[in-house]
Amino acid sequence: MPELSDSARKKLATVSSATLTTLLMKRGLRNQCMQGVSRLTTHDRNMVGEAFTLRNIPAREDIDVIAAYDDYDHPQRKAIETVPPGKILVIDARQDPTAATAGNILMTRLEVRGVAGFVSDGGVRDSSEIAEYDIPCYVSGPSAPTSLIKHHAVAELNTPIGCGGVAVYPDDVLVGDDEGVVVIPAHLAEELADLAFEQEKMEAFISQEVRSGRPLRGTYPPDADTKARYEEWRKKQENS
Repeated sequence: MPELSDSARKKLATVSSATLTTLLMKRGLRNQCMQGVSRLTTHDRNMVGEAFTLRNIPAREDIDVIAAYDDYDHPQRKAIETVPPGKILVIDARQDPTAATAGNILMTRLEVRGVAGFVSDGGVRDSSEIAEYDIPCYVSGPSAPTSLIKHHAVAELNTPIGCGGVAVYPDDVLVGDDEGVVVIPAHLAEELADLAFEQEKMEAFISQEVRSGRPLRGTYPPDADTKARYEEWRKKQENS
């Protein structure tokens, strides 16, 4: 798939996960919003980027010992060093929040490397520090224990995974806001960016109409008269 265009990135940075899930549902995709994964970092901008994935299976005591992290090519460490700038590291932690899938040092490395975000359906340690970082971070919650007590990172990186109950394929486009993370199949991302941007313009107008006292009937969803008023409103907005 071609890289996401700058225009699409800018549009996806302004639209809500609610709008995106509605548009995805219209295309028959009902399970694209991660469950149990929420924003940890405190900034209010959208996270936007393509997925680069890491998969975990259950840990085994004779393999996942603390010395495993002495290996610089451990899959977790390798993922941190090889996820391309501008992409989002997405970790399949089997929806188990009881062990950390990263901490402040690994998150600092991702931020310095220009990675666009971090998403895991497991926990994260050093959460109070990470909450202040600039890199968007979405996790299931804080968790002090190392990942090795629960997770064995699989050597093959950037393969299809599950995260928050949603299938994530490499280069799927993720958008995160205050309500959560939506996964957009790569081939739909450009189209949905345009449609979501336009839908939110329409919904801003409809909200204004409802606030002014108009009833839902004829307004939401909009009938022909409402659509005509919207076009007039939109022209005024563009000319102002």
